[in-house]
Amino acid sequence: MSITDNRPGARTARRAREAEPGTALPTPPAAEPAAEDDPLTRVYGCVLDRDPARPAAHPAELAEELLLPLARVESAVSALLDMGLLRRTPERAVLPVAPDEAVQRTLGPLEREMRARRRHMERSREQLMAFMPLYESHQRRLTHLRQTEPVELLTDLRSVREAITELGRTCEREVLTAQPGGGRRAEVLEEAVARDEELLRRGVRMHMLYQHTARFSAGTCAYVERVGRLGAQVRTLDDEFTRMLVFDRATAVIPVPDDPQAAVLIREPHVVAFMVAAYEHLWLEALPFETEWDRQTIMDISDELKQTIVRLLTEGLTDAAIARRLGLSVRSCRRHVADVMATLGAESRFQAGYLLAQQERDHPAPHALRPPKAPSGLAG
Repeated sequence: MSITDNRPGARTARRAREAEPGTALPTPPAAEPAAEDDPLTRVYGCVLDRDPARPAAHPAELAEELLLPLARVESAVSALLDMGLLRRTPERAVLPVAPDEAVQRTLGPLEREMRARRRHMERSREQLMAFMPLYESHQRRLTHLRQTEPVELLTDLRSVREAITELGRTCEREVLTAQPGGGRRAEVLEEAVARDEELLRRGVRMHMLYQHTARFSAGTCAYVERVGRLGAQVRTLDDEFTRMLVFDRATAVIPVPDDPQAAVLIREPHVVAFMVAAYEHLWLEALPFETEWDRQTIMDISDELKQTIVRLLTEGLTDAAIARRLGLSVRSCRRHVADVMATLGAESRFQAGYLLAQQERDHPAPHALRPPKAPSGLAG
């Protein structure tokens, strides 16, 4: 009993010996182990090795000849069809396709599509770049206009940001910043830190003013620590001040009341000089912003905030107005007001106002929060 070798190479040699009896064929070179074990290689070789009289084969026939599971053969056939190395017959059998023909069939459309896309890209680039001279001319006119107009109103946030970015890019010596309102929002700090660090690395001096309440914002403290390492100087004040940016003491940016999306650019030299003088006065009164401070510093700042609240209470401001002015939340402001009332021994805002006014008459020089004196007739 003999066992027939059905491997593709063995069948080829066997058919040759049957066609030419007595003729010995040279032994073909051994295939690479990886290629021999590869199901795609074995299936493609098996289809190539079919009888020319019956070249087409179904996956089941190939699985039987190769002694492989049908599912594995069908997977290999599907892959070879995708590669273009096999093609289907009307009877759903498969026939081999030469690799160079498969390259043309499979990659030819892709190459044509790529060439078409490259031509489209070149045409689009030419069409877009044709507008560059017009854009550059407009930018030159706009820059000239901005440099000559003493006051310019920017009505949308995008224009404001573009103007600040351009002023920062061209700034050479100094930036003065006043940012009231307590801790700044994370997205604002993220946008500012890269621009400010680039300015500082170019050797531009930076002074920044915040309110005391900014010291209790973790994001603002982290920002101050980063820019402080590069030389920025940051100080804080208790009361509200005007928001502004001044670049090289030549151009100032200030907000528009009741419109957070707008700003005004000021280039009039006398107005800018006045703003710088006001800023320097505030700077001398401010305290250095330390990112690491002790308990005594916290207590001093808290006492200063309370003294400011006392002054604003005597002026008749509401809790909401005081909170807005000091950059506090209304809740925090009310807590401070409650502490003030407890210190005064007042049971109502009206009584607190009366006692504070009385202290103001008795001690007109700077506010000091004191418990009220008992009437002399009741001492004792």
